[in-house]
Amino acid sequence: MNRTLTGLAVILGILLIILGIVYWTVPAGSLPGFIPGAEAGSTVVHFKHGLGSVIVGLALFAFAWFQSGPKQG
Repeated sequence: MNRTLTGLAVILGILLIILGIVYWTVPAGSLPGFIPGAEAGSTVVHFKHGLGSVIVGLALFAFAWFQSGPKQG
């Protein structure tokens, strides 16, 4: 169970960091429709969405790091 949770946290962390980079580089009008913040014809970049995504991704990496450490007990 612990390895599965750690692996899932790493995979989600990678995906969220990639999503954050997409938010920072692609205008809202060009985002795919399934990504929150997509607005047809908009030229703004969702900086706060990207920042939030990267922060949560880094938090998931930290969680995975602490879960993979030696067991105390």
